[in-house]
Amino acid sequence: MSEFSNVTVTREANVYFDGKVTSRKVTFEDGSYKTLGIMMQGDYTFGTEKAELMEIMAGELSYRLKDTTEWHHIKGGESFNVPANSSFDIKITELVDYCCTYLD
Repeated sequence: MSEFSNVTVTREANVYFDGKVTSRKVTFEDGSYKTLGIMMQGDYTFGTEKAELMEIMAGELSYRLKDTTEWHHIKGGESFNVPANSSFDIKITELVDYCCTYLD
């Protein structure tokens, strides 16, 4: 889905890691939400409360889920899931455009 209809977009950006990662919250009529963002080159660790689906629209990265040693390389058009109450390490090798869906 490249377009969302009937949504509310929060104007204020979520800014992380000195501005190298930014996102905007998109809220749907049913109260569910996603974030749309950009990640610049670098290494980051993110924590999760809810389970997440990370869809990579463009760019390339490697990720490693908490308590694992294996790195996975993905690029635009691919995605990965992160469990609730967890974390993941991510290495951005080129600018990444992403959509994060928060799952219940």
